Amino acid sequence: MKNRTLLGLLLSAALAVPVLAQDQSSQTQPPATKTDNATGKAPLQPDTREGFWGHLNPFARKKYVARQTQPIRDRVNELDELTSANTKQIKDVDSRAQQGIQLASAKANEADQHAIDAGNRATAAQQSADQAHTRIGNVEKVVTNIDQYQPSTQTEIRFKPGQTVLSKNAKEALDEMATPLKSQRGYVVEVQGFSSGRGQAAIANSQKMAESVVRYLVLNHEIPVYRIYLVGMGNAPTPATTATDAKTKRTTGGRVEVSLLKNNLEQLASTGSTSNQAK
Repeated sequence: MKNRTLLGLLLSAALAVPVLAQDQSSQTQPPATKTDNATGKAPLQPDTREGFWGHLNPFARKKYVARQTQPIRDRVNELDELTSANTKQIKDVDSRAQQGIQLASAKANEADQHAIDAGNRATAAQQSADQAHTRIGNVEKVVTNIDQYQPSTQTEIRFKPGQTVLSKNAKEALDEMATPLKSQRGYVVEVQGFSSGRGQAAIANSQKMAESVVRYLVLNHEIPVYRIYLVGMGNAPTPATTATDAKTKRTTGGRVEVSLLKNNLEQLASTGSTSNQAK
């Protein structure tokens, strides 16, 4: 019985020694020093005290192993969290950078479009200025020549001696000349009557023939009276029409010369309508 008791005491002492060594080694572990690292904490320090059993303790308990490995697990978890946070920050920075690039590209495209629009407006303004300059030049030219009437067409109406009534052929000739004048402006009609005979009788007869022509133009073609200039020339000589004729010739019968004279007002009107259509 004494032997059994002694054996139990020896066995209990043998088991208590390793536990005491483990507690002492854990209590005497040197404090960690702070250094710069990813977690901002001091690196893990190995246990410098090996205890009673040396490198390997066959009687190490679960709590002791867990206590030794827990800091490692904590550091691993912290590193995972830091890696995840860094990855998220990198994605956020990249996203903001892409947004900034897209915004800058959009602003650049908008600026380019504004520049193109400004160039187009400048070109249009230059074209309008050129058109205005051309039109002003045309207007100045027309105004300068406003009283310069140039012969356009000329018609001769024949009368039988002693008659002042228009014949059918005379009316057709006047219709052909006067019909286009309804849509025109900037013209005058010159009517000169010539009659055979002498003195005031010839003048009066030529005046009557010219008046019959004017009356037909006013009543049948609505030509304003202020556009018609009438004169009875009597038996006044007229310029020769060919080089072989005499320098002047006298009328042997009754006739009326109707001349259409135009200035540049019609040209100005056509230029203005063209400019309005271009706009």
